[in-house]
Amino acid sequence: MKRLTAKLVFMGSQGVGKSSIITRYIKGDFKKECEATIGASFMYAKVTLRDYQITLKVWDTAGQERFRSLVPMYYRNSDAVAIIFDVSDRDSFNQVKNWINEVRKNTDTPVVYYVVGNKTDLIDTRVIMYEEAEEFANSVNARYWETSVYSNTGIQDLFTNIGRNLIEIVESSKPPVHLKLEIDPEEAPNNERINNSKIQCCTN
Repeated sequence: MKRLTAKLVFMGSQGVGKSSIITRYIKGDFKKECEATIGASFMYAKVTLRDYQITLKVWDTAGQERFRSLVPMYYRNSDAVAIIFDVSDRDSFNQVKNWINEVRKNTDTPVVYYVVGNKTDLIDTRVIMYEEAEEFANSVNARYWETSVYSNTGIQDLFTNIGRNLIEIVESSKPPVHLKLEIDPEEAPNNERINNSKIQCCTN
């Protein structure tokens, strides 16, 4: 089994459902009312794909303006960023581009970008339609996804697809050095097994 560890950061305006998406995936819980995140919170999420076991270090950042200056310390060295907006709130959608520009301005390593439209169960009050959001995501070289924490749709697949994109990066010709990949010794090529055994002998 190949073990991949990556940093995933959730960003977006206050009240769009960042914490709810993360909690729904990791714990299977749903709370209609959630307390606002103060600064940032941290959890581990697991994704298993092919012969990869992926551990995502998930940072949930606060959306309030008063915590905006703290966010860069959390998305620095991130491998994937999910910018969440509420499909029934155009202002939260308008803020997405600012979040993406901010990350790009302060990172110099490959980052997987996802624009995520949450609360798709709010059909009657929806103002951002799929086509508009997808077109915007394409224009900023991001992937678009939709979720509903209430109906538990799109969330499992969101994390699965982020994991799949991270595998593509680590299997590319020039994977970033900070994306941590470990291979079980019995699955490594023979020459790598020999090298690993030599290292172990020398350090014992």
